[in-house]
Amino acid sequence: MSFSTLKPLTLALAVTVALTACQQAQTPAVTERQAAPAAPAVDLANLKTPVVSFAAADLDPTVPACADLNAHVNGKWLAANPVPADRTTWGSFELLAERSLEIQRQLVEHMAADPGATGVAKMIGDVWATGMDEAAINAAGLAPIQPMLEEIAALSGPGDIAAYLRRSTAQGRMMLFGFGPEADFQNPGMNIAYATQAGLGLPDKTYYFDDRHAGIREAYLQHIGNILVLTGIEEAQAREMAKAVMEFETRLAKVSLSREELSRDVSKYYNPVSVAQADAITPNFPWSAFFESQGIAAPEMFSLAMPDFHAELSRMIADVPVATWQAYLRYQTVDGAAPYLADAFAEENFNFYGKVLRGQEEMQPRWKRVLNAINGQMGEALGQEYVKVAFPPESKARMQALVGNLGEALKVRLENLEWMGEETKAKALEKWAAFTPKIGYPDKWRDWSGLATSRDSYVGNLMAAIEFNYRWNLSKIGQPVDRSEWAMSPQTVNAYYNPLQNEIVFPAAILQPPFFDPNADDALNYGGIGAVIGHEMIHGYDDQGSRFDAKGSFSNWWTDKDRQGFEERTGKLIAQFDAYESIDGLHVNGKLTLGENIADLGGLAVAYDAMKRAQGEGFSDPMVEGFSQDQRFFMNWATVWRRNFKPEELKVRLQTDPHAPANFRAIGAPSNLPAFAEAFGCSDGDAMVRSEADRVHIW
Repeated sequence: MSFSTLKPLTLALAVTVALTACQQAQTPAVTERQAAPAAPAVDLANLKTPVVSFAAADLDPTVPACADLNAHVNGKWLAANPVPADRTTWGSFELLAERSLEIQRQLVEHMAADPGATGVAKMIGDVWATGMDEAAINAAGLAPIQPMLEEIAALSGPGDIAAYLRRSTAQGRMMLFGFGPEADFQNPGMNIAYATQAGLGLPDKTYYFDDRHAGIREAYLQHIGNILVLTGIEEAQAREMAKAVMEFETRLAKVSLSREELSRDVSKYYNPVSVAQADAITPNFPWSAFFESQGIAAPEMFSLAMPDFHAELSRMIADVPVATWQAYLRYQTVDGAAPYLADAFAEENFNFYGKVLRGQEEMQPRWKRVLNAINGQMGEALGQEYVKVAFPPESKARMQALVGNLGEALKVRLENLEWMGEETKAKALEKWAAFTPKIGYPDKWRDWSGLATSRDSYVGNLMAAIEFNYRWNLSKIGQPVDRSEWAMSPQTVNAYYNPLQNEIVFPAAILQPPFFDPNADDALNYGGIGAVIGHEMIHGYDDQGSRFDAKGSFSNWWTDKDRQGFEERTGKLIAQFDAYESIDGLHVNGKLTLGENIADLGGLAVAYDAMKRAQGEGFSDPMVEGFSQDQRFFMNWATVWRRNFKPEELKVRLQTDPHAPANFRAIGAPSNLPAFAEAFGCSDGDAMVRSEADRVHIW
């Protein structure tokens, strides 16, 4: 959609995995983290959202851990905590995200109220103030984007269409393809340009063809028409235009790759070509003209990912009627901006994407929506203030010790793999030695100088930020990779692994219970954030991360025999998750979720080893609340995956999310670990004990 953030393409790559996207003379400066004025007082003690942490009182004694660890640990809580009306999921991650939003709200309200604010405080304050001015937004109607609609209405032929796509992209508004920098797969120290597929309004190409999505397609067609009617198009004409838009997107969907295809074959993102070769593939959309229009020098090589998609888009520029192009571009422009426009547009956008598609009953309150917009465009800027009040130094020190212990435990496992030969093992250990951990927040912050905001227009401020971020991204093309950059803001409740930099990253906001508590015993911390650390490390060795070497280069460092042995083991994990039935007869897609399932299994095993390592020989188990350290370790792992879903949301995720639903993550990895069965005294034949033949051991 036209107002979506251009996220670093690393986040779009299937292997950069999260635990749950005018020429400048030089790359914008990044400022060192230095002493800054004290942050405004934030009341951390009285946040409305409770902390979720493991509690013995939550356990359901009627469901033994050996039968279903998730139900045993989380069943009572899940039954008592349905998904709120303004959410589609609710659990450990969401509660931490809510607490983070409460802190952020106090920060931005202070910035907006400060008449002397400068720098990022002024910018964030401007976006907040204009975003919260509902009356002004409603009074403006379509005016903030009217110039774009007039430009679309003036298009008269293929040349105009191609030129418009170039101009809108130069403003950071990408409707039909993604474009931006990422490390070169073969030379990960340098950024090159990547062009990827986009253009679809439904979550995945399968939604345009599968019979089970027929109802969603009908609702989407209605939504397109409703948006066009809101722009002033007469009803009957809007419905005909909507049909044309749907046909347009369906044609794109036929040549698009599915989420499963992209998540399980990262090579689809890397198709190095010269500009001349790209021009031959897309004669109606010459990339030589595109690079010039973006104000950057044409490179010797860039990645035209998914070339069949781009070839078809070129043909569509020539053979799709101009009126259809105008209908599509008008719809995409308005619908992409709708969440930030007058209530009628925002509500129509929500009615389809929130209510129909994902089962969300109510829109989030405006303050949350505005904060989400700020985080989408200026997340790191807000993060500078967030970490001053929400991330104590002792948390970083404790995390560094945990990472060190996890790393040593992983090394021992690698050294003792029986199924891997010495040649491949040496490469695996070389990669282990090169891991770079990042904890809490960046060592250097971005410089936001040059982004101009005001108290005049919410959409105007967001458009300025979108273009500013796009220009900042363009400035990286052809430049060395800045390894100090983060792909997530500190206030994000998540973590990720970047294979091109071989780094594991843990933002400050996830370093809270149930994941991390500096005052908790080892069992809870290793079963929580320890397993997350292990998870991200193991991503370096999952089915896609294992295709990158210690330096981040896309290369095969495996012998054929070892790769075959690896795939035999991962095949068993695919079968395990394929067998899990989720809702209405729909099963988990073991192939789509393979990378995350490998990371969960290996990460939990490594975390268990690290806990034992930290406790040392002769450890005397304190038996907290009558439970052993091993039991508390596995029960906190399950607490991390405490999560309810709206049925509609769950169905979308089963189709598109490379993560299995939370209840299966809670049970999937432990059922393969003998240590779990020993901890709870489980027997062969118990549901949480996989047979010797079915048990999966990889890393």
